[in-house]
This record gives sequence, structure tokens and C-alpha cells, in this order.
Amino acid sequence: MLLKKSYFIFLFILVMFSEPFLYSHDKYFNEPSDKKTILVTGGAGFLGSNMCKRLIDKGNRVICIDNIYTGSIQNIANLMEDENFTFINHDITEPIEIDAHIDEIYNFASPASPPHYQKDPIKTLKTNVLGSISVLELAKKNKCRIFQASTSEVYGDPKVHPQKETYLGNVNPIGIRACYDESKRCAETLFFDYHRKYDIDIKVGRIFNTYGPNMDILDGRVVSNFITQALNDEPITIYGEGRQTRSFCYVDDLIDAILLFMDTDDFTGPVNLGNSNEFTVLDLANYVVKLTNSKSQIIFLDLPLDDPKVRCPDLSLANDKFGFEPQINLENGLLKTIDYFKKELFLKKNRL
Repeated sequence: MLLKKSYFIFLFILVMFSEPFLYSHDKYFNEPSDKKTILVTGGAGFLGSNMCKRLIDKGNRVICIDNIYTGSIQNIANLMEDENFTFINHDITEPIEIDAHIDEIYNFASPASPPHYQKDPIKTLKTNVLGSISVLELAKKNKCRIFQASTSEVYGDPKVHPQKETYLGNVNPIGIRACYDESKRCAETLFFDYHRKYDIDIKVGRIFNTYGPNMDILDGRVVSNFITQALNDEPITIYGEGRQTRSFCYVDDLIDAILLFMDTDDFTGPVNLGNSNEFTVLDLANYVVKLTNSKSQIIFLDLPLDDPKVRCPDLSLANDKFGFEPQINLENGLLKTIDYFKKELFLKKNRL
């Protein structure tokens, strides 16, 4: 256990004080192989790390790029010893120089929770706009298919419910959330303009609320907030009256959806990806208290500015185009996530 802990500390020091930093068994996978070489940006984050693991499990070679701004080396630590995995510490706002041929790209690089993207809104804008140009240029060079992790936030505070892909949105372009919402909208524009101008094979997926293992337990989003507070028997904070609604997709279902989408020809999207079962925030809080056997009380605070009142995907297009239907219900998904949070909180307390 001590050796493993020292190994993580060693990796953390190398990543934080080296730019760029490459950890690789065979640099950039230059040798011929019948395996796909797949690039995952934001690969040490919540969604990216789950995608890296799934792609490795499917027998691919994975190059993971992340600058560890909101991601975590711990999320990919178990992959570091795999000969088919390479990690590069790099900020995608700068051009990506990789000699090996890339077969597919998955772009997950971006802060995604309000506290993270509001911490440095200019950096968020640059990551989604300049970063999109970087990955699109790499896709153009390699003539490969590329997935863009867009977001339900492009719909803003929607006036239609549930949201179809044809809905153009209701976004405040100068609000405190705009750095994320509008930069993701701009990224979609870039993807479709590269598609029209250079015939890039793009896939744009609008991801709705997702939860599961490898979430940052302190990322400030509703699922992580409620579980952390409940496990610590702290007051559970609801903003507003808790009547605002959200849909919650377990991460394994989301990864399934993205892979199905990437295997579908002649369809660029945009397409909604998530779970269409809808719950109020108050219902979610009560559910978490029940599943954790918590003593937490629920308290109500003022609703933040521009917080959407409803958010739920119409998944009919995803179902029609590639047969996607979520398989994991909220109770089973929350139980798995709670188990992960228990382990993370235990490790966090032992590190203090």
C-alpha cells in the first residue's frame, strides 16, 4: 500500500511540474498494429477517464491528453501500467503534435461543473473554442472521425420540454454561466463548419446530467453535493424550493451511447445523450438520504442566477439512429456512486 501511494505521489509531482509530460510504454504507438489508436482529450476527467478505461477494455490503444486542471491522475492511475495506454500532460488550447496516426478522437476537455468553469471563465472559453480548433485540425490531418462532448447547457433555460435537438435554446450570453454555455455552442459551430469546409467526419453529442465513479466528490454539482453531504451527515443544501427538475444518466449508459453513436455512419448529430427519466431536485435529495441512511436535514437557499428550471432530453433521435436506451435506473446508479464516494471520502480522511 505504501509503495502504491508513493507511486501516485511520484506521478502527481511529474504531472504538475512538467510541461509537457509524457508517460508511455511505447511513445505515441508508432509501430504498426491492427489495434485502433484513439485519442481522448480530457482523459483524466470524469467522462474521459471512463471512456479511456472502456476503450482499453475493448482492445484499443489509447492516448490520453489532459492538463490536470479539473481532472485527476488518480482517475487513470490503474491504466498507467497498461502497455496500450499513454498519458500526455498538455493544454489543448495549444496545437496538438502527435506523430502517430490517430484513428478516432474523443474530445472531453473542458471544465464542466459551475464552480470549475466559473473559477476562470476566460480559460473555459479558450478550452472550448481554441481547444476545438486544435482537435479539429488533428482530425483533419489524420482524416479520422471525431466526437465532440457538447452539453445540454446549449439549451440554456429551455422554454420547451423535453428538449429536442431542433430547439435552438434560451441562453443568456452575458450571464455567469455563459462562459460554458456559449463556448460549447461556439464549439458546435466550429465542428459543423469544419465538417462543411473540410469534410471532417464529426459526431456532436449533447450530454445531459451524468453521474458515477470518477466524479470529483467536491465538484459542486447536485449529485456529488448531495451524496457527500449525506455521507457526512451534513445539511443537504437545495437551491430554491427544489421543484426544478433534472434527468440523471449513469456514466456506463452514457459511454454506451457515445460508442454506439461513433459506430453509426452518415449521421453527424447533434444528438441528445442522457436519460429521460425526470426527477425534482427535492426528490433526488430525499432519495440520497434514504439510500445512505443519513441523518442529514434538508435546507433551502436562494436559487443561483440563470439556474435552469427544467432539463430533460428527448432521446427519440438517439433511439432511432443507433438504438440507444439507458439500462441503469436511478437507484442502482446511485448505489454504485455512493459506494465510490464512500471509498473516496475514506481515502480523503486518511490523507489528512
